[in-house]
Amino acid sequence: MSFVLKKHVSLAETEFGAVLLDQRSGRYWEMNPTATLIVRALVAGETPERTAEIVAGKFEVDEDRSLADVASIIGKIAAAGLLS
Repeated sequence: MSFVLKKHVSLAETEFGAVLLDQRSGRYWEMNPTATLIVRALVAGETPERTAEIVAGKFEVDEDRSLADVASIIGKIAAAGLLS
C-alpha cells in the first residue's frame, strides 16, 4: 500500500511539528514531531513497519508501541479523507 496525500492537501512545517491543510475545505490538522515524522516517512515510500522502526530509533520507544502509533496516524489521516 502506498501513502499519498491528496493533491489538495499540503504539509507545512511549524515550530512544533507540522500541519496538514486541506485546501478545499480550509480544515487543518496539527501534528506533533512524532506524527510529522510518521507522515513524512509514509509519503516518502516507507512501509508502516519501517516507519515504526524509524520512529522507535529516533524517539527511543518500543517498536510495538511505535507500530501502534503509526497505525493510529494512518487511521486518522485516512478517516479525515487526506489520502489518495
